[in-house]
Amino acid sequence: MGCHSVLAAAAPPAQNQVMRSMVLDAPGQPLQLRELAVPSPGPDQVLLRVSACAVCRTDLHIVDGELDQPKLPLVIGHQIVGRVVAAGERAERFQTGQRVGVPWLGWTDGDCRFCRRGLENLCERGRFTGYQIDGGYAEYAVADQRFCFPLPGDYPDLPAAPLLCAGLIGYRSLVMAGDAQRLGLYGFGASAHIIAQAARHRGQRVFAFTRAGDVDTQRFALELGADWAGDSDRLPPEQLDAAIIFAPVGPLVPAALRALAPAGVVVCAGIHMSDIPSFPYELLWQERQVRSVANLTRRDGEEFLALAPKVPIHMEVETYPLQAANQALDDLRNGRFRGAAVIAVGTE
Repeated sequence: MGCHSVLAAAAPPAQNQVMRSMVLDAPGQPLQLRELAVPSPGPDQVLLRVSACAVCRTDLHIVDGELDQPKLPLVIGHQIVGRVVAAGERAERFQTGQRVGVPWLGWTDGDCRFCRRGLENLCERGRFTGYQIDGGYAEYAVADQRFCFPLPGDYPDLPAAPLLCAGLIGYRSLVMAGDAQRLGLYGFGASAHIIAQAARHRGQRVFAFTRAGDVDTQRFALELGADWAGDSDRLPPEQLDAAIIFAPVGPLVPAALRALAPAGVVVCAGIHMSDIPSFPYELLWQERQVRSVANLTRRDGEEFLALAPKVPIHMEVETYPLQAANQALDDLRNGRFRGAAVIAVGTE
């Protein structure tokens, strides 16, 4: 799993202190290493000394301009592990020095028609960490105390970070896939390598699909308990009861439908996907379903973070220093590592 950060103290930063940050000035440009003022927490916020921030494919979508409403300039990153060093006047949930995690969902109004139905992930005015709120590719970050999670002590900082999106979005997708006995996972990256373990713990059989010819990742999937691993353009040896698509590749939707048994479901787990090509109705017939996952709820976080140590879920982590964040993003784009990439902010 790699080493983890041990911060000597949780003292608040001095007034007018600056922090190192990786900043996105405009989509399509590389992140810039820059010194910014350490932010001050608002009344309901905590200030965190960041120790680790995992790298997500959503970060790539933001940097590439495929998600078109970021605040700019922006500090990206939404899988943050840090320790509380200061708090706003109404922020009493966490103690100074306590380790918490910050996920993608950063703020909701609590009062729109979706929030009132328990669908805060669809909040009409929701704001997201590392997108409309500065995130964790920096030495400090502020976060709404309501949307921070205490982290299980079983996980050091670096392997804890991918739990906060790869794990949480994967878990919400797994729940949407139902009690499928034969579960297909398309795209075996950060989320899939976590959720394969959770699915096995639930007694499900896992079928892993990767880029064509990626035998190393297929071997990795088998090491984690998959029953079968192969190219994503192949049919599995048995029909699937459900499939989760983690790769942002639209043509995988009809491919997964072809592999699906009647009454099965295809869950699209990404926030962005290339166009889905047309396909014959017969692939959808017999009560097959296609559905998407949007964001997460705090309940997802509480349930998954309680489950992870029970499995126990093991994270395969590739670490990068803060100034190498662009390299981490490029390596993710090109599939150069297995498991999850994590920016080791507080371990340098």
